[in-house]
Amino acid sequence: MAEHGRICALAVRLERDLHEVVSRHQDLFTGRPFDPALVSSIAMSIAVTAPEYPAEQLRVTTRTLLWVFAADWQIDYLARTADDVRAVVADCLAVADGSPPPGRHPLARLLAEIGGDLAAAPAFAVMQPMWREELGRMFAAVEQEWTWKTTPEAASEPSTAAPTLDEYLGNADNLACVLVNVAHWTYVGDQDCLDHIAELRVASRAVQRALRLVNDLATYRRDLQWGDLNALLLVNDSTEVTTRLTTLIEGCHDLIRPLEPTCPRQATYLKRQIAFTSGFYQVSDFWGSL
Repeated sequence: MAEHGRICALAVRLERDLHEVVSRHQDLFTGRPFDPALVSSIAMSIAVTAPEYPAEQLRVTTRTLLWVFAADWQIDYLARTADDVRAVVADCLAVADGSPPPGRHPLARLLAEIGGDLAAAPAFAVMQPMWREELGRMFAAVEQEWTWKTTPEAASEPSTAAPTLDEYLGNADNLACVLVNVAHWTYVGDQDCLDHIAELRVASRAVQRALRLVNDLATYRRDLQWGDLNALLLVNDSTEVTTRLTTLIEGCHDLIRPLEPTCPRQATYLKRQIAFTSGFYQVSDFWGSL
């Protein structure tokens, strides 16, 4: 019980930091779905998956995850045209490449703040190209999904205009799980992690695909309401999705298992990511209501 209390206290410290971020960037978090429970859920998810670290080492992880939710809202829900999407993406990638944030989209300004935090980490010199690559992958996947869901035929279920399940899973970088993990590994800076970062990214991308389906199975009704794509819209039989999820999770553990002797903290972190998300979505959702 004492360990549970410590993890809860860690989540409280992370949540307080996130509320400060929200207060500085209110123009990003005015939508009703950004309720206090979303912020606390983000803090709790990181506290549970990485409880070995102090709050100071986890704040970039939680801030990055909060930024991902803001990006999702700005592009998936608020953007009305492809030009809207391209403008947000261009501003964010510009600040990631070193352009000054003033005058950029609010999402880019928050990204610049996170990038500044990451740049202070000793490992950033090595990890910066990976962080930038993951940002590019996330935005490419976000733009692809936006194109899929705004194609008129994609509204019918299932449709030849919509992606196949394989194509959809191949685009799972829009979930940005690997981006969050790369930011986490950069800031905590564990040497055993840095020594095995290539293998960790491969395992993390497999976890990301599995979490894409965990999310979709739990949020089908919300995705219908919000007009989002969902794996269940792409198949004739929902068991195809649940069967694929089982296979994906088994594959994740096959990739994580060899990492347990060499970077045990990060192997456990990835396993906890799967377990926490699977359990969380059985009861609740991160987002508040529209």
